[in-house]
This record gives sequence, structure tokens and C-alpha cells, in this order.
Amino acid sequence: MINRKKILIADHDALNLDFFDLMLSKLGFAVEKAPDGQLVLDKIGGNEPPDMLIIDVVLPKVSGWEILRAAKADPKTMDIPVLLLSEINDVKEIVEAFELGAYDYIIKPFNFLVVLARIRAALRNKVLISQLGAREKRLILAEKLNADLKQSIASLQNETEELIREASDKFEKDGASFRARFEEKARLVKKMFSMIKENIEQTGAEWRRLKAEEIGMPILEKPINTVKL
Repeated sequence: MINRKKILIADHDALNLDFFDLMLSKLGFAVEKAPDGQLVLDKIGGNEPPDMLIIDVVLPKVSGWEILRAAKADPKTMDIPVLLLSEINDVKEIVEAFELGAYDYIIKPFNFLVVLARIRAALRNKVLISQLGAREKRLILAEKLNADLKQSIASLQNETEELIREASDKFEKDGASFRARFEEKARLVKKMFSMIKENIEQTGAEWRRLKAEEIGMPILEKPINTVKL
């Protein structure tokens, strides 16, 4: 099933909103429109935030700059790429936009094909960041497995050394009863080895599952609105 990327567009110009809605919807994106900044804040604060924001810097109620600051300050929305639209071609404003965390700064009037390329690039970048997060989880999983193995091996070593000491000191004196204790300890050691093996197999299966769900570069190079996730 194709995952339709949801793009929220906010512009004080209704013609621009309708144009983006028409063009992006035809390309397979799910488009939401907002005529003012407060509605944008309400939507990104909901349970299903958009995958991308395209917002004019000049909006009623809440400006595009305020939306950008709010989105980047909130851990729940800071990863949403924001494309700012502006009629002002000013170096200071462009630099400020990037410093605040905007993905891009698009100057009006714009070429739609250029904007579309930037939209797809931003969404690909977001997917890549998500993949980096998945790889980080695998690293954490591997570190945990390593720590668990070290602890289990240390426990096994202690149990084995105890068996050897008891065997050396007591086997001759207390043969029959010690044999039973020795066999009990041996069963415990075998059980611990079995648990370690099971832990390794489970972790390996989870590792392979995460690896299989990764999105490879050939897929990422396709138009982002047709990528199956």
C-alpha cells in the first residue's frame, strides 16, 4: 500500500493554496490547507501531524516565523521539514530561516517544478533521518546483547570455578553426595548456556527483522510520494 505523504500548506493567498492543493493532490500527496497560522499550530499539535509544512512567512494570527520556531522547539514536531514561502529576497532573512531550522526558503514567484523537487528532497531527507534512527536502535540492541553476554559469561565462569574448587576439595571425602551436587551444578551451567544461545538467536532474529525493513538507497531515489513504507 502506498503511503501518501501529508503536506500542510499555509498561505494568506487563497489562489496559492488552491494551486498547491490541485497540483500536489494530482501527484499523489495528501494535502491539507490552512488560511492562517493558528490553524497550522493546531494541526501540527494533533495526533497525526503532517509529514511536511509549506508555510508563507506572512500569515494571519500567527506568522510563519512563529510557526517555524514553535515546530522546531517541540520534540514531537522538530523533525517535520518546513519550507518557507516569502516574497522577500533578503539574505539576512534567508540565513535566519536556515538557522531556525527551516529546510528551505522559497522566494515568490516560484517555479512549481523547482518547488516539487525541493519537496521531494525534503521528504527523502526525513526518511533518511528515520533510517538513521532505526540503525541507532540496532546499535543499542547490539550493545545490550554484548553487555548481557558479558554478564552471563561472568556468571558461568564463577559457577565453573566453584565446581572445580568443590571437586578438588570434597570429591574424595564426600563422593556420593557431592556427585549429586556436581550434577545439579552441571545442569545449571547447561541451562545458562541454553539461555545465552536463545538470547543470541532472539536478538539475531530482531536484528534481521530491522535490517529487512530498512529502506535502501535505490528506493529512496524514487519520487518520494510513490515510495512504499
